[in-house]
Amino acid sequence: MARAASRDVVILGARRKAKLEAIVRAPSSPQALARRARIALLAGAGWPNARIAAALGCTQTTVRTWRHRFARRGMPSLADRPRSGRPETYGPDVRLQIAATVTSAPPDGVSAWTHPLIAAQLAGTGISVSQTGRILAGLDLRPHKVRGWLNRAGDEQFRAQAAAVCEVYLRPPPGTVVICIDEKTGIQAKHRKHPGRPARRGPVARREFEYVRHGTVSIIAALHVGTGQVITEPAARNDSVTFTGFLHRLDQCIDPALTIHLVMDNGSSHTSRATRAWIAAHPRITVTCTPKHASWLDMAELWFSVLTRALLRRGEFTSRAELAGQITSFAIRYNRTAKPWTWTYDARADHARYLARHAQHDDSAAVFAEAA
Repeated sequence: MARAASRDVVILGARRKAKLEAIVRAPSSPQALARRARIALLAGAGWPNARIAAALGCTQTTVRTWRHRFARRGMPSLADRPRSGRPETYGPDVRLQIAATVTSAPPDGVSAWTHPLIAAQLAGTGISVSQTGRILAGLDLRPHKVRGWLNRAGDEQFRAQAAAVCEVYLRPPPGTVVICIDEKTGIQAKHRKHPGRPARRGPVARREFEYVRHGTVSIIAALHVGTGQVITEPAARNDSVTFTGFLHRLDQCIDPALTIHLVMDNGSSHTSRATRAWIAAHPRITVTCTPKHASWLDMAELWFSVLTRALLRRGEFTSRAELAGQITSFAIRYNRTAKPWTWTYDARADHARYLARHAQHDDSAAVFAEAA
């Protein structure tokens, strides 16, 4: 009787064979892994160890090792076994010192920890700057980064005001024109010292770094929520006189049979005594103010974003008059194809979901507390 090529008989099904062939074909496969896959494939074809070694240019010991592992454990055996590696130079104590240092206040005179500063602080351990960086990366600590946030206590007034704004957008009263008003101040009129280069196939457009300033322009804008159209006007000063004058002109160009509902923020020119008196003298005008730190609820901000991306960010303006004129021209062109934005955010529903999540969390915590 003929002797088997090896005691470790490899039997390959269609799926396993396809996986091995994919490893061999993939250009991204490590050479060691590809060789092991070839050994398994040839062993599955019934080749003896000596023939496989000769064909792949390796020793029979190598073939025997990987044939044995594959016969016992299958595909997972092709990967390297975990290795202990070199003993740690800096153990848990040093890592804890680094974590404690990074999460504490930095020394006087600096505002943030850096790798050299941490290494100097822990000079007694002999740790290097580069090793400090590697340990921080392993601990997922990034002292060079900071993220801003707003520490605002829970305020029911905030929720009520946000819900009122969303209610106007989602369910406007019949016979009412909803107008969002806001100002954009300090728009710089500037042009580049030298002309830029247009985009070509491959290279992107290039723009000169240095520029010349010609002052700033402020504008006030009113967005018609129902049509998406906008009216803009230069604002020489951001005060009550300018704002009430704009409201007067807005009042004159809207059908007297309609009620006007204004959505605006709590800017000083919007809430001054003179503005409140003017609005009180015009009973067909009602106002809903956005909450503090929530000017994003004002739809006029959406149009300012469009204006910035389409005109201001890469525009060239040699004077304040040219800047104001281009803003007006942009608004006229925008209104020709304007469409209303579809408002989907509902602050009241969002708050209800928030309360439901927290109620569920509190119930789960109570159950665990009773079980303990």
